[in-house]
Amino acid sequence: MASRKDEKEQRKQERLAAEAEAAGAARKKKLTALVGGTVLAAILVVVVLVVVSQSDSGDPGGDPSSLNTDLPVLTSLDALEQKGSVAGDPSSKVTIREFGDLQCPACKQFSETVIPELVGDSGVVGSGDAALEFQNFVIIGKESVDAAKASLAAGEQDRMWQFVEIFYANQGPENSGYVTDEFLTEVAEAAGVEDMDAWNESRADPKWDAVLSQTQSDAQKAGFTGTPSVLVDGPEGQKVLGSFPSTQQIEAAVQSVE
Repeated sequence: MASRKDEKEQRKQERLAAEAEAAGAARKKKLTALVGGTVLAAILVVVVLVVVSQSDSGDPGGDPSSLNTDLPVLTSLDALEQKGSVAGDPSSKVTIREFGDLQCPACKQFSETVIPELVGDSGVVGSGDAALEFQNFVIIGKESVDAAKASLAAGEQDRMWQFVEIFYANQGPENSGYVTDEFLTEVAEAAGVEDMDAWNESRADPKWDAVLSQTQSDAQKAGFTGTPSVLVDGPEGQKVLGSFPSTQQIEAAVQSVE
């Protein structure tokens, strides 16, 4: 039979074991809470980084607060006479007609590569051999229609081509919501539209619906299914060049219909 001393020692060991178990459970609970908090903090950091990354990596096009207007082509356009949608010598017997959608990325590329060569001093438009006309062939969406009407309204103040080039230089993703009233206003002001009240009134005029409908009809007659497409009119007939012709192809077409 165990002595009282043995029983006392046994109870002591049992108490120490219980205390150790309780302490271990407490440490485990504290560690779990710490790890959980760390993981949560890490998740929050990741979420913040993703949001910042998405906001920083978006296309800068369509931001009215930072329009890109440093375009050499504007100098060439400013040197040309303009009337409505046509730039160049009004006595030119040949007209190059571009059918484009202001939301079209390929049209943007065309505006940055081919158009500057045409309107430069040595180009067929810059030298007076041909005039250049922009036709709003809207095929992408409602934002294209809004942009088209805004450009046509700018054309009433003979600033359509400046509007078109600045729009393309600041183009955003298709149908992404960037073609707002604020954006269009910034583009018009940068293009040199002087009477903004008249421009605002004009772009809201339903008269442009008929103009856009006629352009659609003309594009279909020419067999165009995409943008940018070009045809060249002259005394000797018409040359349909189709989608994204080169400067050389356009120049050759001008010579063939003069």
